[in-house]
Amino acid sequence: MTTAFTVNPVLRTAPAAPAEAAAHFRASLVFHADVSDVAAVLAADGDPGFVVLDSRSTASWDQGHIPGAIHLPTALIPEQAERLLDRSVPVVTYCWGPGCNGATRAALALAELGYQVKEMLGGFEYWAREGFEFETWEGRRRRAADPLTAPADAEDCGC
Repeated sequence: MTTAFTVNPVLRTAPAAPAEAAAHFRASLVFHADVSDVAAVLAADGDPGFVVLDSRSTASWDQGHIPGAIHLPTALIPEQAERLLDRSVPVVTYCWGPGCNGATRAALALAELGYQVKEMLGGFEYWAREGFEFETWEGRRRRAADPLTAPADAEDCGC
């Protein structure tokens, strides 16, 4: 008689100890910013305390970008960052979205030059999908929020 043994794929590798998990997630928040949090701070009156940097190509920038963002493609960071950015002001980088690591590469390039930096999770894709205003070469636009990425009847998701 053979016994069928099924391994739970979620728990095949045991979760980290609570202290180890807390250290990991704390570190993640040091390196990442959420689209909704960035949007809320930018919408509030006053100095947000950071600048937003779009690391994509000019064609991508023209297609749509966050209002007030600085455009600096990753390849140009070493030669132009000092002219465009103040080292005393943290930088939040973004690229297309979760399937693109351009914001990560831009954040790395900036950190290596001595800038404080975070990466905005979700990138431009989630900025637009969550219904936040963006600029194109034709002017400002806004799409309806995608109910799979933003709450339909609330200001925020409560996260």
